[in-house]
Amino acid sequence: MQKSPFSRFWQTLKGIPRWLRPGLGIKRWLTMILIGITLLGLGVAVILIDIYRTDSTNSTLLTFLSYASLRFLPRMLRAFIFGGLGIWLVLFGIVQLNRSLLRPFLRPGSDVVDTLTDFQRRKRGPRVVAVGGGHGLSTLLRGLKSHTGNLTAVVTVADDGGSSGRLRESLGILPPGDIRNCLAALSNDEDMLTQLFQYRFSGSPDLEGHSFGNLFITALADITGSFEDAVVESGRVLSVNGQVLPSTLHDVKLVASMELPHSLNEVRVVGESKIPEMAGRVRRVWLEPDNAPAFPPVIKELLSADVIVVGPGSLYTSILPNLLVRDLLASIDASRAIKIYVCNIATQSGETDAFTCYDHVRALEGHVGENLFDIILCNDNYEGQLDPSSVWVHADDKILSDERTHTADLVDEAHPWRHDSVKLAQSILDIYYERTGPLN
Repeated sequence: MQKSPFSRFWQTLKGIPRWLRPGLGIKRWLTMILIGITLLGLGVAVILIDIYRTDSTNSTLLTFLSYASLRFLPRMLRAFIFGGLGIWLVLFGIVQLNRSLLRPFLRPGSDVVDTLTDFQRRKRGPRVVAVGGGHGLSTLLRGLKSHTGNLTAVVTVADDGGSSGRLRESLGILPPGDIRNCLAALSNDEDMLTQLFQYRFSGSPDLEGHSFGNLFITALADITGSFEDAVVESGRVLSVNGQVLPSTLHDVKLVASMELPHSLNEVRVVGESKIPEMAGRVRRVWLEPDNAPAFPPVIKELLSADVIVVGPGSLYTSILPNLLVRDLLASIDASRAIKIYVCNIATQSGETDAFTCYDHVRALEGHVGENLFDIILCNDNYEGQLDPSSVWVHADDKILSDERTHTADLVDEAHPWRHDSVKLAQSILDIYYERTGPLN
């Protein structure tokens, strides 16, 4: 049913006070507009007074001006009528002008004021740097983007499997897979972009298995002349909330020393994708070359962060490849941010079989040193059916005795082996505000 003009008028009138909410950045400009209009009105008033005084012979004009200025009413009533009408016209005009200007940028069903309020709230959010890779990092970003717009993802570039590995080998480009996932997670139109970026070609020998997102980033790298510029331009094209940065721009390989089953011998496994496939237990991992410098913007973001979150994700193939970049690790250690490690919910076959939370932390600190993290965040909900190849990562007595440990229900009920993005983000923000206070 179509609304009447009066109904639309009344809805607009009721919506005007919402524009005066604190923090929107509207009242200061509205005040300036009103001052300008007041000065303009004073100028017109001076002209009218001059006409009254100098053009007394033109009775028709004076009669018209007398009625138009409501001189037959008391002066205060006239001031109230003209002032109220002027303020309403200014507010109404600003609202309609903003709706017209912002209409191309608003999602269907969204409201201008609510969109602006949400933007200002996220703009004032804490500076969060998330370090990791794989689906765990994407899940974290998907939850955090609704709380803050000051969000940076630092992504591993040690991936050498699948589409990323083929592009890396054939074109010499850094692997774009994890970066693609993070860009999709941070996008304003995630549903459509996730489908588009994760779409994999089939039927053609040359394109078989490649994702559109990987080819998109690769093409931009060729157009812009550098991988880092390609990532920046991809973020602009996709209108992401935050930024995605590679941990290093050097071509590094992940190498593992693995203990074979029923043997004391260790073997050297080269390649991130080959480590989980190798039967045995990971003893140690490192990068080759081991002196690759961190991407400078990453260091800047880490040193200015309020919160640094490491994980969730594959311990040896997603998290450690970032922390093994020496400059990056030194920046985390030097940062005054609250440093949080998010432990996985379920074990990963080939990497962390039968690991508890304590085992994760022990393996991590065995590579990067102790006391790097201020908080260890573990899941305490073990309800749901896991994949047969994995088991729950329990918060055991050893980790619970660590005063840094926080536990919470972090499980995605639809996929119990994964973190719930909303629960995880809220837990991290609760820890931050508990430490600093909501007004920081």
